[in-house]
Amino acid sequence: MGNGNCEASNNNNNARLAIMELANMISVPMSLNAIVRLKVADAIWEGGSNAPLSPTEILSKIRASEGGGGGGGGDAENLQRILRMLTSYDVFAEHIVDDGSQRRYSLTEVGKTLVTDENGLSYGSYVLQHHQDALMSAWTMVDEAVNDSSTEPFAKANGEPAYNYYGKRPEMNNLMLNAMSGVSVPFMKAILESYDGFQGVKILVDVGGSGGDCLKMILEKHQSIQLGINFDLPEVVGKAPKIPRINHIGGDMFKYVPKGDAIFMKWVLTTWTDDECKQIMKSCYNALPEKGKLIACEPVLPHHTDDSKRTRALLEGDIFVMTIYRAKGKHRTEDEYRQLGRSAGFADCRGFYIDHFFTILEFQKL
Repeated sequence: MGNGNCEASNNNNNARLAIMELANMISVPMSLNAIVRLKVADAIWEGGSNAPLSPTEILSKIRASEGGGGGGGGDAENLQRILRMLTSYDVFAEHIVDDGSQRRYSLTEVGKTLVTDENGLSYGSYVLQHHQDALMSAWTMVDEAVNDSSTEPFAKANGEPAYNYYGKRPEMNNLMLNAMSGVSVPFMKAILESYDGFQGVKILVDVGGSGGDCLKMILEKHQSIQLGINFDLPEVVGKAPKIPRINHIGGDMFKYVPKGDAIFMKWVLTTWTDDECKQIMKSCYNALPEKGKLIACEPVLPHHTDDSKRTRALLEGDIFVMTIYRAKGKHRTEDEYRQLGRSAGFADCRGFYIDHFFTILEFQKL
């Protein structure tokens, strides 16, 4: 009887701790935001040394890189508090020195994703993009996506949809583009190593291809592709650089898509409603020849819910889409995408689970 009471008490304690952790969870992304702003990962990494540093040493390196010559400035104790908390989420590794009075920190594999690479990219921009003031104001209104899904919380908080808002603010737009590049480049490397669906394609259309970076990577890997067409809004492709074997074409994917043997798109369908996705996919279907295919790379939800990092990342991303972009835009399961494809005329959908986050969905036109 006593053991039963003890077990119930432990369960209650764990439940209370769990809800307190969830209630205080905002400390995690906002501390991560601070770490990126302070450029802590680059200071520790220092060209690959990743030597454990004390908070004071980290601050000194940050100040030196800012042109301050190192030395004073900043509160090392408060930095340590942030580093300790993020260590519990495996962003940093903690090294306790001597009598325990001094703590040093190095980067884990998670922390290394925040290090700026030779192209100036990291996942740091992805972190910062999520926590801008306009987005933060929307997060207090997630319940409104349930009460009235005709307008997403971002638009209710800021008076206009996110894409319009970003379009008027170059600094936000540039941050978003950097964030997308930081995520896209590792994915594109993974897809080019493991996916053979571009073989035999002569004309490849990238729908929503922005500046043409992904298309350029595909064409460099697959020299047999004679022409790449980068299709996006006229104001987007108007700023795109000249790239060999790529034509930039401006237009509206809801009305038409340029013709090609295959159509590629990445992270496009997830921000649109089911009806809008059908419209986009119908445009793609009409642009393809018999045996042509649509290659869509999207976050695809698992059928069953679990507590794995992948499932959580996908479900959290789903709430981000609902809150910021479209209340009825969403991440979908493979079967939900298959049904959308069929409604647009495609015979079937095959999923290739190559990447940790994105799934390749191949829709075939018979």
